Amino acid sequence: MTGSASLNITSAIVDPALLDLPWGLPLDAWPDDTIAALPKGLSRHLVRFAHLSGYIVAIKETSEDLARREYELLRTLQRMDVPCVEPVAVITNRSDVHGNALESVLVTRHLKFSLPYRALYSQTLRPDTATRLIDALAVLLVRLHIIGFFWGDVSLSNTLFRRDAGAFAAYLVDAETGNLYDTLSDGQREHDLEIARVNIAGELLDLAAGGRLDESTDPIAVSNGILAAYRTLWKELTSSESFSSTERWRIAKRVERLNDLGFDIEELAIKTAETGSQVVIQPKVVDAGHHQRRLLRLTGLDVEENQARRLLNDLDAYAATHFEGEPDEEMSAHEWLATVFEPVTRAIPRELKGKLEPAEVFHQMLEHRWFLSQNDRRDVPLAEAVSSYIETVLQHRRDEATVIDPPTGAFTLPTAVIDEEDWRDRV
Repeated sequence: MTGSASLNITSAIVDPALLDLPWGLPLDAWPDDTIAALPKGLSRHLVRFAHLSGYIVAIKETSEDLARREYELLRTLQRMDVPCVEPVAVITNRSDVHGNALESVLVTRHLKFSLPYRALYSQTLRPDTATRLIDALAVLLVRLHIIGFFWGDVSLSNTLFRRDAGAFAAYLVDAETGNLYDTLSDGQREHDLEIARVNIAGELLDLAAGGRLDESTDPIAVSNGILAAYRTLWKELTSSESFSSTERWRIAKRVERLNDLGFDIEELAIKTAETGSQVVIQPKVVDAGHHQRRLLRLTGLDVEENQARRLLNDLDAYAATHFEGEPDEEMSAHEWLATVFEPVTRAIPRELKGKLEPAEVFHQMLEHRWFLSQNDRRDVPLAEAVSSYIETVLQHRRDEATVIDPPTGAFTLPTAVIDEEDWRDRV
């Protein structure tokens, strides 16, 4: 660690291995045996991945003020259960062997099984893939705005995506331009939306210029899609609803709709008119992760929202066919976990476990089993479906942690990518 005698480390974790990284070298000069080759998106700063104590961290060179500010913002967002990367440390007072000052760095933990949007296509970005990315980003933006976070630089590049049972889950990866307020005004929310629209259009036009966007896709129309997706979700989550007092069932229906979207309501404001003929309801506190929390409570599995929904559907179907009457939820969940989910994940060979996270494997296996049953016109046993999925689908996939070339290049350099068509055709 030459040249770093006065190194200053502010860290959210206690990991002495932080001291072993070559902080006395400029980030672009770090040795290959330290660097982890993972796909990354575009960035205004130099970002590289490095090995640290059995996991991988992302290291971004920036100014000390910006590094400390983003570190604190990410810690706050994590405490508020917002999907974002985990801050690890801020490193300041760096210098090289000659005593020349080096930029400070922000260290964040790499989000396992996540991908930047530019790593989700090969020759062309399909229209449905682009739409799913936009929808995931719209959900993330709504969640941020609900807690009063103004992003200031909404884009696909500043977001990481994880597969979520046929859709994507979006995670904030760059909070440098963000600010947290008690609440956001309509003007602030609209400003963030306009930033998103312009940035996404530019990113998609860049893909189109490189021949990597489907010719039938209109970048402007797709970028405008985030406005529609955001406003639909925002209205459902925050708007009041008025109806006749004889239609009180609509209160439960509103809660059910929000649950279907993956949100919980901790409180409802319900007002009745003086005549008693009208009722107005409005969600007061809306929290995401309805299905995630139920699955976590029942099984201990911590997965994405759509994955949780899919696993719960399978769990509920299992309970309905294996238990008479109204089954005990905890007991049926325990049996499903022991006899269905865990045997499937244990059946995955060790050398294939890096392909996908377990919940996504299970979801894809269920899809595969359904197709087999349709083709064979019979109910394919679980064990047969698992063997077929491993042999015909999983072993032919590329690992999500795919090596790119160059792994540490700046945003102007070409980025190799994961074959989106390949994995879609095999699932």
